[in-house]
Amino acid sequence: MTEYQQQVNNDKDMNLVGHLSELRNRLIITAVFFIVFFIVGFIFVEDIYSFFRKDIDLELTVISPTEIIWIYFSMAGLVAIIGTIPVLSYEIWAFIKPGLTPYERKASLSYIPALFLLFIGGLVFGYIVFVKLIMPFLLSLNDGMFNVMFTVDRYFKFLLRVTLPFALLFELPLITMFLTTLGVITPDFLSKNRKYAYFILIVIGVLITPPDFVLQLVVAIPLIILYEISIYMSRIVYRKKLRKNEAFMQENNIS
Repeated sequence: MTEYQQQVNNDKDMNLVGHLSELRNRLIITAVFFIVFFIVGFIFVEDIYSFFRKDIDLELTVISPTEIIWIYFSMAGLVAIIGTIPVLSYEIWAFIKPGLTPYERKASLSYIPALFLLFIGGLVFGYIVFVKLIMPFLLSLNDGMFNVMFTVDRYFKFLLRVTLPFALLFELPLITMFLTTLGVITPDFLSKNRKYAYFILIVIGVLITPPDFVLQLVVAIPLIILYEISIYMSRIVYRKKLRKNEAFMQENNIS
């Protein structure tokens, strides 16, 4: 091995170590914010619990001390996840920023607040679907045959199982815009694979709703609309990207 090749290998090793060190530091920063938000959620857990409790006309029961601990940790964890999303998004953006063009940096940075708002919007939509549609449907099946009793543990696990998928799926338009900006996907790719995407979204709708066709349809339609919005937003980003590339080529007299 020549001295030059050895120097190149050393530089690569140093760059790899530097990237891993930077990634570790950014993960530590994210973890610190997660802990801070978790503590805040833990302090206000009674207020958070009351907020979720006020929309249901049911008495929630605790059958073991561990359920009390679970509700504290789950409510605090939910606050921590919501609060940490902008921080995690920024740290990821800052980590990949050196590999982006100035246009990609500016465009992708603007996605961070939208990412947070869409996540909140998904949680709200999922919560409305849960409280207004899913729970009334399930309770209507009782028809006075049973004494209805919900434990805190089972109720909130079911609630989170419904709302969190909506929160993640509401990020779909933004993710497609970001990937289009980076050139990973195109609007044509999304359009050609529409039927597969519909199938996946319908399966998700079936998994997070009770076995009732009307409810599954009510849930699946917004998810399909989200996918169509994603295609539309991807086209907008793609066209802007093409115009900027054409302008750059014209300015530099590139044929």
